[in-house]
Amino acid sequence: MNLSVRLTEPLTEFVSGRVGVQGDYDNASEYVRDLIRRDRERQEQRAFEALKATLQEAFDQPDEASVPMDFETFKARHSPTAS
Repeated sequence: MNLSVRLTEPLTEFVSGRVGVQGDYDNASEYVRDLIRRDRERQEQRAFEALKATLQEAFDQPDEASVPMDFETFKARHSPTAS
């Protein structure tokens, strides 16, 4: 996939400082790919933390409050696309 992105002058200057000899990246494409990967990791971490919180809440409930649920129902209820 090829993307074309317009940047304001301040953003262009910032990106220019991050790439090349003085920067951490060889080119702007490498920088953008890294930003996307980091964003994906943050999204996955948020989903993981939400799942952990749900599981902790379930574990904190007394046994008599438990409700039987099969894996597919649980997965559907707690997937990132579930609302």
